[in-house]
Amino acid sequence: MSQNFEPFYDVNRTYEDNYAQGPFGAFAQALTQSETSGGVADGRSPSESFLGFPVNLPFGIPAGPLLNERFTTAAFRMGFDLAVYKTVRSRAWGCNAFPNVLAVHPRSADGLLTPGSAELDEGVLADTRYETPISISNSFGVPSRDPDIWQPDMRNAIAAAGPGQLLVPSFQGSRVEGMTTDDYIADHVTTARLVCETGAGLMAMNTSCPNEGHNRLLCHDPHLVGRITEAVKNEIGDRPLVIKLAYIPPVASEPWADGTDAGRYTYARVTDDSALELMVRQTVARGNVQGIAAINTISARLVDANGNQALPGAGRERSGVCGHAIRYAGLDMVARLAAIRERLGLDFAIIGVGGVVEPSDYDDYRAAGADAVMSATGAMWDARLARRIKER
Repeated sequence: MSQNFEPFYDVNRTYEDNYAQGPFGAFAQALTQSETSGGVADGRSPSESFLGFPVNLPFGIPAGPLLNERFTTAAFRMGFDLAVYKTVRSRAWGCNAFPNVLAVHPRSADGLLTPGSAELDEGVLADTRYETPISISNSFGVPSRDPDIWQPDMRNAIAAAGPGQLLVPSFQGSRVEGMTTDDYIADHVTTARLVCETGAGLMAMNTSCPNEGHNRLLCHDPHLVGRITEAVKNEIGDRPLVIKLAYIPPVASEPWADGTDAGRYTYARVTDDSALELMVRQTVARGNVQGIAAINTISARLVDANGNQALPGAGRERSGVCGHAIRYAGLDMVARLAAIRERLGLDFAIIGVGGVVEPSDYDDYRAAGADAVMSATGAMWDARLARRIKER
């Protein structure tokens, strides 16, 4: 069934056009309102909190589709109480070539892509046939404006939050040719300082997008993430710091144990979650990170109906997939983070992201241990998702 909602990020326009002319659909209409709507009714005060900040509902939109202040303000007015300003850098950074978004159609009956599935390497069909439950490619390359542009815009975005709403800036370091590891760490610190200058009360650091070479993620190196977060925390002081992770798989004793679907892992017999625990020990346990957001996307080889590369250009054989297809992986990461939190006796926020397209998905993430939940793809195609959750 085709989706009836007009996405607030127009996938048929370039990133530059969306930045200059967006948002679209119901988000564009929300910008004509004179004040924030969708919050707590009848003048009640926010009853929940997120990292010490009062919020109406710990639900929002993660880094990605909220390109600038117009997008974040529209999100607030549509009732998304947590709005993450798209990841910024210390310098201008270009976007991948258009198109960046395609509809993704996993072969499984439930439309899920499970980490470890052979389909991820064999090829997942991607085209322009957008259907519910929605899954899409995410092939942007983390573009950024120059700080001279994003800093004043971010200040306005922070000021536009209504009662019980919170703007969360996202940032990352930029690795360029000839840069040493110390230079790379310093660039994170510089960018964090620039974010602080906007008046931000907290921030999120993206460790889940490629930083050196094809499909190489910063979060694959927990020791380096530990060094970076320590340096960043020394710069930002008491401001809470969140890190965004990709999927980090456990080691399972019998990865195909359920026997019902050769493309599906089961983690009922997990014997070793040391990789994820090491990340927590290197960041949270050292007092440098106060929240972990998971997950970003699942990397997959995307093909057209003829089996050819779906996204044009060198180095784009694979793309991050987001939306309904990664729901299982997101819930799995949240549950494992919650178990590690309890086992180590630590206090940190878990932000669940991945495949939240219906109000019931919010409930499932909270039940798995998430302190807050966010939706990117689901919210793009359903601008009323936050309101639908609240109306219940």
